[in-house]
Amino acid sequence: MIRIFLTGYMGAGKTTLGKAFARQLNVPFIDLDWHIEERFHKSIRELFAERGEASFRELERTMLHEVGEFEDVVISTGGGTPCFFDNMDYMNSCGQTVFLDVHPDVLFRRLRIATQKRPILQGKTDEELRAFIVEALEKRAPFYSRALYRFDAGRLESYSQIAESVQQLRNLLNL
Repeated sequence: MIRIFLTGYMGAGKTTLGKAFARQLNVPFIDLDWHIEERFHKSIRELFAERGEASFRELERTMLHEVGEFEDVVISTGGGTPCFFDNMDYMNSCGQTVFLDVHPDVLFRRLRIATQKRPILQGKTDEELRAFIVEALEKRAPFYSRALYRFDAGRLESYSQIAESVQQLRNLLNL
């Protein structure tokens, strides 16, 4: 039985690598944020705005426990998912957790072109965005570091790099 949780900051490649990895393993891929949006017929942004962060995080935890029961699956968590409640303990207890570690400069490059898609980043100057990423990574590091595996996901810019990363991740997890 395969149950793999991919964790890491936004822009780390959880969805990009997760989809390719799941396809290689011939198992379903679940993006936790997409699962929540599909279930509630609202975007994460709308749910956050309507419920507030505390209520959203409880909902996220419930949905994490739901998908955490699925077998033979690769699950991409939200960037903040590991940082609340006992979410990291839960994921470690029922599957393999992988922290997709990406240097802040790479995250900055990836997120700089996606600021319109990510409301929390809108309107930030380059300096503000860089500082925001570094500060968030520092706060989340104690949670991310509790993953069973750490994987450098800094090279996901082309199909060949994604394919190489999938193979490296397979080797890391002995799959």
